Amino acid sequence: QVQLEESGGGVVQPGGSLRLSCAASGFTFSSFGLSWYRQAPGKERELVASITSGWGATSYAESAKGRFTISRDNAKSTVYLQMNSLRPEDTAVYYCYVPRRDYWGQGTQVTVSS
Repeated sequence: QVQLEESGGGVVQPGGSLRLSCAASGFTFSSFGLSWYRQAPGKERELVASITSGWGATSYAESAKGRFTISRDNAKSTVYLQMNSLRPEDTAVYYCYVPRRDYWGQGTQVTVSS
């Protein structure tokens, strides 16, 4: 049974940092690329960052470039999203996603507010 369990969300002030984690099980983690998406209230879900299998090449949405870093630890079957310089517009539910299998996690809430 495939499971993707996100954690690390919370409330942070503007300019602060959070690190999200997504622990995976039920499939060969190292063989798959992974992505982080987010969905803000009243908006469509949007891609934030992706990382490939193998070399772990990364790509980012323009809004995340220079502030967010996606990484993976295949030994722990976990993908991370380090988020720095957070802004109120980063407030959303963040989801872990496996594109080749259409697997979604349950999401973790990130709220950026003073």
